[in-house]
Amino acid sequence: MRLQVLGTAAGGGVPQWNCACPGCSGARAHPSWRRRHAGLAVQIAARVVVVNATPDIAAQLEDCPWLEPDRAGAPPVVLTDAELDHTLGLLRMREAAELEVAATPAVRHALGPLEEILRPYAPIRWHDLAGFAEPIPVSGKRPRYAAEGGPEDAGWVSALRFTDGTAGLVYAPAMGVWSPELDAAFAAADCVIVDGTFWDDEEPRRTGISSKTATGMGHLPIEATMERLAALPGRRLYTHLNNTNPLVDPGAEHHKVLAELGIEVAADGMVIEL
Repeated sequence: MRLQVLGTAAGGGVPQWNCACPGCSGARAHPSWRRRHAGLAVQIAARVVVVNATPDIAAQLEDCPWLEPDRAGAPPVVLTDAELDHTLGLLRMREAAELEVAATPAVRHALGPLEEILRPYAPIRWHDLAGFAEPIPVSGKRPRYAAEGGPEDAGWVSALRFTDGTAGLVYAPAMGVWSPELDAAFAAADCVIVDGTFWDDEEPRRTGISSKTATGMGHLPIEATMERLAALPGRRLYTHLNNTNPLVDPGAEHHKVLAELGIEVAADGMVIEL
């Protein structure tokens, strides 16, 4: 199994176009700080899938050498949820003759309007997630645009477990709970790449981006997960960093805290062989 990290930022990317916080200002001054929206390419044998179709999808596909341009088709897209930062890239992929998308019923329901927009360009052929990865529920958080209809709480946000029969990966860029099922998957994985949106629970309120805490926004903060992550046997990385997260600054002391625990911060473009 081979992975390429296509991006590592939460919604809006780093920098976010309308923000002048220290992280965004630093990314404008230092291009090496920039992060595209969180996404992943996974290659198992001859098949490559893309996890989440972000607003940066065109550049992300260009930068992945395993995804050569092909007018005859597009790589299958496997969705962890229906959030805009993980699905807007489907519109950018409209030049394809057809799109293959794997999602839960809840996510498919939410994307009904987007499917209608795409129909005249690139109809979507839907697949169950189980045909590509094992889904593990990690949150019942709905996108704001899908507040009505669909399942009440099931299948809105999933972690994904990939395996080639030997190596195993768990990818969970959004994680509202650390369930026993997720814990078992983590413990058996060779690599876990998980939600690092916020460093601490009060970060959204402290920085003024929300009246909710990190957990209230559906993201377990790093301070609540890093000790448990450090106890896992495989390679461990954080992704999906918000622009307010101090980790967007490569010189922040927070990197040393994680390094001492044996935990990495994923970087855009990094390749992992399992």
